[in-house]
Amino acid sequence: MTETPPTPGIHHVTCIAGDPQQNIDFWVETLGLRLVKRSINQDDPGTYHFFYADSEGNPGTGMTFFPWESMSAGKVGSGQVSRTAFRVPEGSLDFWENRFDEYGVDYDDRVERFGSEARSASDSASGDEPRAETVLPFRDPDGLPVELVETDIPEDDPTDPWAEFVPEEYAIRGFHSVTLWVADPLPTQELLETMGLEKVGTEQAQGDTPGDERTRFAAEGPVGKYVDVLPTIEGSRQGHGTVHHVAFQTPTDEDQEAMRTAVRKEGLNPSAQIDRHWFRSVYFREHAGILFELATSGPGYDSDESLEDLGGRLVLPGEFEDRRDEIEANLTPVEIPTAESPAAEQ
Repeated sequence: MTETPPTPGIHHVTCIAGDPQQNIDFWVETLGLRLVKRSINQDDPGTYHFFYADSEGNPGTGMTFFPWESMSAGKVGSGQVSRTAFRVPEGSLDFWENRFDEYGVDYDDRVERFGSEARSASDSASGDEPRAETVLPFRDPDGLPVELVETDIPEDDPTDPWAEFVPEEYAIRGFHSVTLWVADPLPTQELLETMGLEKVGTEQAQGDTPGDERTRFAAEGPVGKYVDVLPTIEGSRQGHGTVHHVAFQTPTDEDQEAMRTAVRKEGLNPSAQIDRHWFRSVYFREHAGILFELATSGPGYDSDESLEDLGGRLVLPGEFEDRRDEIEANLTPVEIPTAESPAAEQ
């Protein structure tokens, strides 16, 4: 362990999509997340950047997308985040399977992970019998691999579910984990430990994962706390249906700078801090080539819109506001589904 302030867990995950309207319809209506920010890719202002999260846009709940319409389909493989998993309350997977049937979502049979045969050192020391996780794998319309994991949600959980389309008792409650596919797991695992995550278990991989062994690391926060690492040499290609990068929480500027220093000592090349308007970011590629981001907690998505109005308009941060007419003319018009809209009444 290092003296670096450990990351509490995942901040957000950013992915690549195709059709922007299809993306909004699926993540807002089918999955029930709130569109908390409708903006642009600040490095490519001709492309949208959609942010989906809980009702307040809390860290650890944000799934974001760049809908690059002209890009081709990607291929998930080595050097990528291969799976993004969300927490849902215990006993809710029957609801989700029924909903996926209703909406025509492509999903697989449930699998179990990290039961009694994958005991961690801390579990063994405490004598607690670990309960297996029940996982429902599925894919979004672009083929992005996603999972729902049944989780015991505590009363003081920091997430605030959005219940416009999905009842609160079944709603997604932020991230559970990401899975990293890498050719050589050891350097990535050592980096995660440098970032303050602790190795908590191993098991034989199941389902469509190509590696022989899944190794789990846990952060200290309650949401987005797990990172699983699997070995694979399967080829990859960035495009629709793949993850662009995963961001980890470094709540304050001081936390972020300390983490930036720590990963630089690991032989990596983190960027200078970049102002992303709703948080401040540092980027670097970890040893297997996966793009990691370090993101602060603030200012937050309600820094330029009221909490009630999040996602209601196209927000153009900073100097981009002066180019609004030009930018809007190059973006595909989209409509945000509401519970009263015709699409939602099907």
